[in-house]
Amino acid sequence: MASNERIFVQAIRRYCAGHGIAVDIRAGGWLIAMRRGEERRFAFGYDIGLNSAIAHRLANDKSATAEALSLECVPCIPHQLFLNPKLGRDVVDDAWREAMLGLLHDNPQGVVVKPNEGTSGRSVFRVTTEAELDHAVGEVFSMSAGLVISPYVAIEDEVRVVLLDDVPLVVYSKQRGADWRHNLDAGAKPVLLQDGEVRAACVKIAVDAANAIGITFSSIDVVRVDGDWRVLEINSGVMMEALGKLYPELVQATYDAALDRVFGT
Repeated sequence: MASNERIFVQAIRRYCAGHGIAVDIRAGGWLIAMRRGEERRFAFGYDIGLNSAIAHRLANDKSATAEALSLECVPCIPHQLFLNPKLGRDVVDDAWREAMLGLLHDNPQGVVVKPNEGTSGRSVFRVTTEAELDHAVGEVFSMSAGLVISPYVAIEDEVRVVLLDDVPLVVYSKQRGADWRHNLDAGAKPVLLQDGEVRAACVKIAVDAANAIGITFSSIDVVRVDGDWRVLEINSGVMMEALGKLYPELVQATYDAALDRVFGT
């Protein structure tokens, strides 16, 4: 087992070794083929293969997630979609920049600009001026077909809930470091939440969110703003690299539970 191999890949290797499942690691670990007899299953990226195609696509699209949650009255942070003008005038309205400036004007505390798809807090910008907006939009559009803009809010707490159906397998808070973001890649630290009012509230809204888009296995980020919990985003791929370094047995057990469902054991 390579020392630099992702914890996700290691967990699948261990599960397969213990269940008589042949495993074939391809594309540097980003594609994993698992075979038991005539049965073949795949894992791709951090997606273990339990979610439907539409649930996966909704979760990976921040704007679509916010719209779907709003339809079901699940409290969430709004994410307004803007498509890259390079897609052409038949796709993108000419007034796209004016609409962005309108959002900036309506949110004097600032807005957050980020790719519509993607994880780990990369290319995420807090914007308070027109010049900052133009810079952020240029950066995101240089590598993405679409971006989302959401109002900047003072996040008091952020919690991630890993769900298999309605069962919370992992619940932890992200203790922010020097960065204004709560992303683990930006220096935040995962701390497991014990049973109590906060954990129960986070699990409830996460379950409501999962049911709203029909997703089976997911990690859902919820944030507390002005004392109320809201969904920030849903992740179809369940990544627990940082958590696995601190709680390896819990992470292994979580992936084991999901893989049991994949193989019907």
